[in-house]
Amino acid sequence: MSTVTVELIERLTHRGLTVAVAESLTGGLLCAALTEVPGASAVVRGGVVAYATDLKASLLGVSEELLATHGAVDADVALQMATGVASQLGADIGLSTTGVAGPEPQDGKAVGTVFIACAWGEKHSVEELSLSGTRNEIRSLTVHAALRMLASVVS
Repeated sequence: MSTVTVELIERLTHRGLTVAVAESLTGGLLCAALTEVPGASAVVRGGVVAYATDLKASLLGVSEELLATHGAVDADVALQMATGVASQLGADIGLSTTGVAGPEPQDGKAVGTVFIACAWGEKHSVEELSLSGTRNEIRSLTVHAALRMLASVVS
């Protein structure tokens, strides 16, 4: 359990905010990181692991046209995932991850190409990351980057 995650849960609790996560390449690691903190149940609404591209549309409301045109690894897809999970799970904040952990490129995107997004109310933030390392290292670095993004929202 990281200090950053403990502080995040404390800040969310203090501010009376809830969060939901939509994950693709991280496969549940982001939600697991948040929920390892005692008291997380007061602020973490839940998570959706939409690993398959079609689930991003059917579960999170990502535009099928966007997915067909740009693929699942895209800034707008990440933003729609964050917005969709917040709406579907009734959270104040939606946080999402999508990208290529490897070992092969996907949708014309290189291994290590990652997008994280955070949506809260009418505000949003999307960040493109270019990561290197093993598959597990890319996934871990993505979780840390998403937690930092969430921390900037609730600071």
